[in-house]
Amino acid sequence: MNVLIVDDEPLARERLSRLVGDLDGYRVLEPAASNGEEALTLIDSLKPDVVLLDIRMPGLDGLQVAARLCEKEAPPAVIFCTAHDEFALEAFQVSAVGYLVKPVRSESLAEALKKAERPNRVQLAALTRPAAVSGSGPRSHISARTRKGIELIPLDQVVYFIADHKYVTLRHEHGEVLLDEPLKALEDEFGDRFVRIHRNALVARERIERLQRTPLGHFQLFLKGLNGDALTVSRRHVAGVRKMMNSL
Repeated sequence: MNVLIVDDEPLARERLSRLVGDLDGYRVLEPAASNGEEALTLIDSLKPDVVLLDIRMPGLDGLQVAARLCEKEAPPAVIFCTAHDEFALEAFQVSAVGYLVKPVRSESLAEALKKAERPNRVQLAALTRPAAVSGSGPRSHISARTRKGIELIPLDQVVYFIADHKYVTLRHEHGEVLLDEPLKALEDEFGDRFVRIHRNALVARERIERLQRTPLGHFQLFLKGLNGDALTVSRRHVAGVRKMMNSL
């Protein structure tokens, strides 16, 4: 298996190269990458099977690189190699097959590389490609381009989707992002987890708290995570929302 090393520290790159070179069945690709942009370029040209990826780097960090790889049809397996252990959760949210804390031990590296088998290479792409393309069911994360680069939002953190002209606003536990995916496509993919309450709105079923009628006869839906704010339910969708709530 071909291995690409990505780290901004020359000594770290040399040590990883030596450790990989001591293992049977693996070949270190040259040159190594010293930052995220170089990593993406080399991944496209060298087509590695596995990427040993540092997290804290100038420019694009390792998590952002992994998020970019989510959009590729045949991404390499990713093993994070970092001096910081606080990123483990985020790492596995982008389907890393391994998370090694520096100084990396040869035994841990060998074990992580064994997990990076061919079937696992599609895990990153499966996160963010629509079900119709990936054939592996609905995504577990939604990807959005923001000022930070590409963000992955876990589906279970999404409160609602609201369409506004050509974009869809995704509201999640920690803020909002804009998507360029049609609301109908999101409904088709995630219909078992989200319910339409308006022609331009889908809400997470598990976030629904109560349906309330206003003095003027309108219906409002209160959701967990909105701090008391409510969304309007159109009259044509009230019956469906009530039926769904009764089944919860």
